[in-house]
Amino acid sequence: MFAVPLAENAELRPLEPWQAPEFLAHIERGRAHIDPWIPWASFSTDLESARSTLQRYADRQNSDSGRIYGIWRDGTLVGGVMFVHFDAKSGTCEIGAWTEPAGEGGGLVTAAVRLLLDYAFTTRGLHRAEWWCSAANARSRAVAERVGMTRDGVLREWFLHNGVRHDKEVWGILAPEWAAATARD
Repeated sequence: MFAVPLAENAELRPLEPWQAPEFLAHIERGRAHIDPWIPWASFSTDLESARSTLQRYADRQNSDSGRIYGIWRDGTLVGGVMFVHFDAKSGTCEIGAWTEPAGEGGGLVTAAVRLLLDYAFTTRGLHRAEWWCSAANARSRAVAERVGMTRDGVLREWFLHNGVRHDKEVWGILAPEWAAATARD
């Protein structure tokens, strides 16, 4: 297994089905913070369902259509990032992220998203990466802005969660924009 440093006390690693107990404990610690934004948090309520969530991403990785990674801070799983959708043939992907309160601050999610963007554009040659978030999720929107994405639009009342319709913002960045941004850094 590999680990990529995100900060002095934090790293990004693959998140796999065998880690379901740790994943479930993390979701339980942060459920109130994660559930409003990440649909699978509602479904990961016991060991079997947590393992199933991670297995879906393992299956997506096997078919090169998605992946999931955890963010560990001081040895504890506190969040993660994922390729919600990854389509090398069409040259597009969607990146998502989540964190419990203990994972906030320090730019860990932003650093992890940058790693995924670099992989998508530089290693895999994709053309477009997207970030979909609830219009009410200011922290998620801020990550999209920090990595140089442009808000492409808002899908009004696009999804139903806990009986309430929410607007969904769609953000995107293109390979040439990413190349220009990384060249400036």
